[in-house]
Amino acid sequence: MSVRLIEGLATTGPIAELFSDLSVLQAMLDFEAALARAEAHEGIIPPAAADAIATAAKADRFDATALAELAHATLRAGTPGIPLVKILTEHVRTGNPAAAGFVHWGATSQDVADTALVLLLKRAQSMLEPDLARIEDALRSLAKQHQGTVMLSRTLLQPGPPITFGLKAAGWLGAVHRTHRRLTVSFADALIVQFGGASGTLAALGQHGPAVGKALAKELGLKYPEAPWHTHRDRLAGLLCDCGVLTGALGKMAHDITLLMQGEVAEAAEPSAPGRGGSSTMPHKRNPIGCSLTLAAAHRVPGLVATFLSTMVQEHERGAGSWQAEWPTVAAIIQATGLAVAAMAEALEGLTVDPAQMRANMDATHGVIFAERAMMLLAPGLGRDVAHKLLQEALRQSTADGRRLVDVLGEMPEVMRLLDRATLEKLDVPQEYLGSADTFRIRLLSSVEQHNSRDEKE
Repeated sequence: MSVRLIEGLATTGPIAELFSDLSVLQAMLDFEAALARAEAHEGIIPPAAADAIATAAKADRFDATALAELAHATLRAGTPGIPLVKILTEHVRTGNPAAAGFVHWGATSQDVADTALVLLLKRAQSMLEPDLARIEDALRSLAKQHQGTVMLSRTLLQPGPPITFGLKAAGWLGAVHRTHRRLTVSFADALIVQFGGASGTLAALGQHGPAVGKALAKELGLKYPEAPWHTHRDRLAGLLCDCGVLTGALGKMAHDITLLMQGEVAEAAEPSAPGRGGSSTMPHKRNPIGCSLTLAAAHRVPGLVATFLSTMVQEHERGAGSWQAEWPTVAAIIQATGLAVAAMAEALEGLTVDPAQMRANMDATHGVIFAERAMMLLAPGLGRDVAHKLLQEALRQSTADGRRLVDVLGEMPEVMRLLDRATLEKLDVPQEYLGSADTFRIRLLSSVEQHNSRDEKE
């Protein structure tokens, strides 16, 4: 299935396919087939009936007209489960009339819809993981390759004392890795079967309810919860909140790279290719396309997460309206998250970094970014207030005359009484004022490696 034009900047082809009509339908049918097999295993329905139901539960038996009718009936029923069961029952009846009466035995319509959604989320996780791994690999490589690449820090978008690009990349990596780990835990919590029957007690199955539920979960490769969760949406909420945090972390990185790509800065750039990053009117442009797509997702997801959180307030044992709001909301969050992950994986794998331009931008400040260092050298001898006032005058002269701060300071008797010429000449050497930058870079990388090693052992 191709992405609809209106969704072209909101999802990827594979994740659009995941939430296509046929895919969603098959997930619901998978629930019905697995339920029948589980109940046959527990002696609730005849094995022949389970076989007939499983045979009929194939989405390719629904043509476009049938899908349209199902969608229309869903709107009237308030749930896809009711019309689905009706249609599936008729399909089963054509092959085995006796088996038709056992379709959906003991289940409720929300069991179908919720478990189908969980099955789609399970597939979504397997689609997100490779791109997340690509992002972490690319960032790890950048953090190691540029351990000594000095650049300006930027606070409130203004030049600050030097850092390394290796530290910046390691910071991005740490944030993505932490959110990735939390997302993995949230997926594990949320990938559970929903099977509660009419009011969450499975009374229709007598004392066999839990056994059937466990067998159903096993059939679908899901976990079996302590109890049905029809109006308890906390696990799904946790997962979607973590999607929001992940897209936020990716968005922060995308924002940084976008700013580094500005022509006046030109310190980094996304990969270019035919049809990627160009302009319809300005051939010279190299636009941050992957970052723009990621930022679009980061802007959309928080509002969608808020919508889901508002749907958690559900009435008693079955919600009215709040549950019906979930499917499109969840689909939109997962699609936006998938787009952000895929877009940043591509951008980072082809990211080019220009150390020479980073140094040129630093030199263009004439060393005023080292005013903090000068203050720390002068304050012990002059007092902080006097040193601050002296530096303000030196900075004014440096900026007005376009001269190095070091040269201006070298003409001030108060400075030269405290600092020798050798110390002054090293004042604006960036490598001399990186503090613990590399220590922090190494600690970030080590933390990621330790987590990965521990996860592999588990």
